[in-house]
Amino acid sequence: MRLTDYTDYTLRVLMFCAVHPERPITIAEIAESHSVSKNHLMKIVNDLARQGILQTTRGRGGGLRLLKPAAEIRIGDVVRNTETDFRMVECFDADHNSCTLTAHCQLKNVIGRAMGAYLAELDKVTLADITQNLAGSVPGGSVSAVRVSQIKRQSPVKLSLPVLGRAPVGPAAAGPQSKATRKTSNSRA
Repeated sequence: MRLTDYTDYTLRVLMFCAVHPERPITIAEIAESHSVSKNHLMKIVNDLARQGILQTTRGRGGGLRLLKPAAEIRIGDVVRNTETDFRMVECFDADHNSCTLTAHCQLKNVIGRAMGAYLAELDKVTLADITQNLAGSVPGGSVSAVRVSQIKRQSPVKLSLPVLGRAPVGPAAAGPQSKATRKTSNSRA
């Protein structure tokens, strides 16, 4: 399961506030630190304020603060409140399920248990747990030691999994190749 950017940024806002409980945090600070749009963060902050997690104060000297202690904010609750769709497969939605295997398939049960275990694991962790090492790990206790824009994105690794009963076929069967070898072998084909 992959969390949406909305949930990711929500967790970053909460973490930033948890690391700086001594002062109000501005949306501009968080936006700059994580290279995220201020408008996007304003939506997140409004949602967190409506949920009673953040206090927002407008004007000079205003900003954001946690309304609850970080130890009382469970990550599982945050994820449940921000993720919009936990339908991992079509059969999770009875209104739109057209799978002909539904009556006898156990996939829904397996994925349902896995989802339950995933959320149960997140329920064991609080905001305090995930931020306990951040405050002392960087000068000034800032979460923003490395900006997201400075991190090099790696291209996804493509895996070729063999089909049961058959040997692997194609370039992946030959094992890893250097770029030069790939160019040479591709140009001969």
